Amino acid sequence: MQGKKGHFNSLRNQIFIGFVMVMLVVLLLAGISAYDRVAALLKSNAEKHIHQTAVQASGRMDALIAQVNSLTAQVADDSYVQRLLSDEKQGKPATFNQRQALLQIAGSYQSFINGAQSMEIYTTGYNRIFPMDDRSLDLRVERSWITQADVGKGRMVWAGSDPEDPGVLLAIRRINLLDHSFEHGGYVVVRMQRSFFQLNDSNGADGSQDSIMLLDAEGEVVTSDPKINLDPKAILYSGSVVQNGEESYIVVRQKSELTGWTLAVLTPLRETTEGVSILRTALLVSGMIGVILFLVMSFFLSTMITRPLIRLMRAMRGAQPGAMKPNLMVSSTMEINELNDVYNQMVYRQNELTRVVHEKEVMQSRAELKALQSQINPHFLFNTLEAFYWSLEEKGDEEMARMVVAMSRLFRYIISSSQQDEWVTMADELEHAERYLRIMQMRLGERMQWEIQLSDAVRKVPIPKLLIQPLVENAILHGIESKLGPGKIIVHVASTEENLVRIEVRDDGPGMDESRLQSVIHALHGGPAVSNKGTGVGLINVHRRLKLYFGSQLGERCKLSITSKVGEGTVICFEIPKGTEGAYDS
Repeated sequence: MQGKKGHFNSLRNQIFIGFVMVMLVVLLLAGISAYDRVAALLKSNAEKHIHQTAVQASGRMDALIAQVNSLTAQVADDSYVQRLLSDEKQGKPATFNQRQALLQIAGSYQSFINGAQSMEIYTTGYNRIFPMDDRSLDLRVERSWITQADVGKGRMVWAGSDPEDPGVLLAIRRINLLDHSFEHGGYVVVRMQRSFFQLNDSNGADGSQDSIMLLDAEGEVVTSDPKINLDPKAILYSGSVVQNGEESYIVVRQKSELTGWTLAVLTPLRETTEGVSILRTALLVSGMIGVILFLVMSFFLSTMITRPLIRLMRAMRGAQPGAMKPNLMVSSTMEINELNDVYNQMVYRQNELTRVVHEKEVMQSRAELKALQSQINPHFLFNTLEAFYWSLEEKGDEEMARMVVAMSRLFRYIISSSQQDEWVTMADELEHAERYLRIMQMRLGERMQWEIQLSDAVRKVPIPKLLIQPLVENAILHGIESKLGPGKIIVHVASTEENLVRIEVRDDGPGMDESRLQSVIHALHGGPAVSNKGTGVGLINVHRRLKLYFGSQLGERCKLSITSKVGEGTVICFEIPKGTEGAYDS
């Protein structure tokens, strides 16, 4: 199971899957974007086409209405009709011959419009004078249409279907008497065939299948494509898409200001979506082809990238410690060549380090052997001093016995080399300095006095071994011994306000002038030694050890500070932080 998982998580498979996922996302986003844009474009073009059809049909309908309006206006303004209705208005009924003459006038006007089936003329009292059957206008059409004609004052009003013939539409117009200040003179009614308003132009030259439905103000069908069987109310008040059985139509409506009728252009929805379906199929096919091609290319690309890495991995697995061999391989990829060069450099370096480590192990073994041999010398020295001490005790020379004991303890403190004795407490270090001072007092006698000042707060502060005793030795050598009279050495250790410990060694010897002081400071920083007594190794050693132990913590403050005046003495001091044991890894 683990082997299968490791094989699945190989670099080649990860690169391959990564490339494929990126390609799928790119293809998906590009396909969706292209599909949305083209679908929106096709829909926009379809809407423009339908709107253009609606505008054209509305223009044709307005032209037909204008013809009917012109026809009724000519009849209303005809001089014979005006004179006849004026006589009726004045109480002079038209004779049979006068009414018979209207037949020729109406026929002449009807000949101009093919759809005009007949024409009727009424008086202000709703009596019909043509045709000659004496029917009343209020029985012919609803009273509301007559009222609308009166309100229109000569404007043509469409009164809907003829109650006697559903295939005929009625238009009514009030006749105004021109010679009597446009007084109300009567009405003219025109009966128009519904076929006159047939506006359908489906399956035209562009292959469209648009259907046109004309609805009056009451929602009744004026004219319609016989293939469309839809509820007129649904067409008027539904949204942009209506359903007719299994067929859906996009509806665009145009309302006529002249008649109040609504022109509805219906286009099958499948016509607008046909291009989208073709586009979807094309995108799917092209996407599948692109995915297949990219799968093949990704496989070869991932193999080309990972093959040199696999070779390098095999070379690394076959490497044996101490006998690693470089991988002599050249790849066409710059990064892989760089990786192989780094591996070869690591092999050369590893082989070199193996050789160096082997040599160091041999040298360490020899050093340990010498160290075991050298342990005999300190024990011999300590045992010899102990023998001197007991011999002096037996002879009663107590002063020399104390000196031997002090020297023995001094040597034990100095010679001890175990790692745990690298750091000691401040009290131990000052105790060692005190033993040294006692030994030197036995030699100098009353010429030397000394004092150690140690506060209890810093007694247990850790300090590297042998940092204070060399400064005391320097004070004796260059201070007390160079003075003619008695001298004094003061060792002062105390805390500072900056959480540091200040160690100060002061003597009242002859001191140094400025040039000599600068020479000593210069020697601490690598210059030549200037002392005429000794070599000055003690001060230099302390200064370097301070840099080594505390340089990273104190920076420039980690140094020996020397002040001196001629005739007043010399002061050497330094500062260390508290709690620093183990900060330096030797």
